[in-house]
Amino acid sequence: MSEVLVNEYRGGYVENVHYGHICGVDANGIRYGTGNVRHLTFLRSSGKPIQALPALIHGADEAFGLSEKETAIMSGSHWAETFHVSELESMMVKIGIAEEQLVCSPTYPLNGAARDELFVSGSPKRRIYHNCSGKHLGILSLCKHKGYDLQGYTDTDHPAQQEIAATLAYLAAMPVEEVVTGVDGCGCPVFAIPLDRLATAYLKLALPELIEDHAVRRAAIKIAGLMNRHPEMVSGSGQICSILLLDDNIVAKGGAKGVYCFGLREEGLGFALKVLDGSQEEWPLIIASILEQIGYSRQETIDRLRALAPADMLNDNGIVAGRNEAVFKLQRYES
Repeated sequence: MSEVLVNEYRGGYVENVHYGHICGVDANGIRYGTGNVRHLTFLRSSGKPIQALPALIHGADEAFGLSEKETAIMSGSHWAETFHVSELESMMVKIGIAEEQLVCSPTYPLNGAARDELFVSGSPKRRIYHNCSGKHLGILSLCKHKGYDLQGYTDTDHPAQQEIAATLAYLAAMPVEEVVTGVDGCGCPVFAIPLDRLATAYLKLALPELIEDHAVRRAAIKIAGLMNRHPEMVSGSGQICSILLLDDNIVAKGGAKGVYCFGLREEGLGFALKVLDGSQEEWPLIIASILEQIGYSRQETIDRLRALAPADMLNDNGIVAGRNEAVFKLQRYES
């Protein structure tokens, strides 16, 4: 049931095809779709804003005196730029966590300049360079605040992970028993839910007034607001999440293997998409097309996306060698 989302052309012929699924929802249900709007989808890092919520629900950020930037990076897939590392190191001190307590493996930064600088200086890999370390510190802040065991905090039966799964199920409006669980790249549990349920969760991040539970609503307002006020903490310089979050009408987060989610406040819409081959390069092109097809009024956001992923593909000599085109048409669902 998948549909072609993007074609890549070279020499006038289709060279690569990217299939996938898109679902858009409002408060009354599914409103837009391409492919299978209920495709079972692992959230990967698109789940980080939701995984951060239990810590905020219980006030761990306030208990440890975390700054806005330190709290925002709980939701992020940071690129370990200098300003990211500074906030992460500060978080460890405030929470009282040693770097060795993080389950995520030591690595080098995703940011090329930061990685090259470490290579040249002969500096070792570190756990906080891992792009999921902010999420891990957020979960550990919850454990420390609530008195949960710090050992095994990534186990599916750990109370912190049970709270995260229950919060996801609540926002997605589905039974927690139906949430599929796997293992993410960083060692934490990763959850899979139907695409329309994932879009619903992001709708509620954008429109927290739809959340009945006061504590969850308060936490959702906080994390979404911090993502917009400090978009650089959610991703890396020049990366799609940070660029989209410059628009204060959007709450957005992507994940590995082609999943991307965003909510639109003024329009009252939540979207989730999955590129089936796991590619991320097509995200800006796909999201720009979605926004254009629904008549999104903030052209500057669309322009930023187009600049991030130009239609013309240049070769190493700067010559146009091909073209990327979003070819899907959103189906409109009526209530």
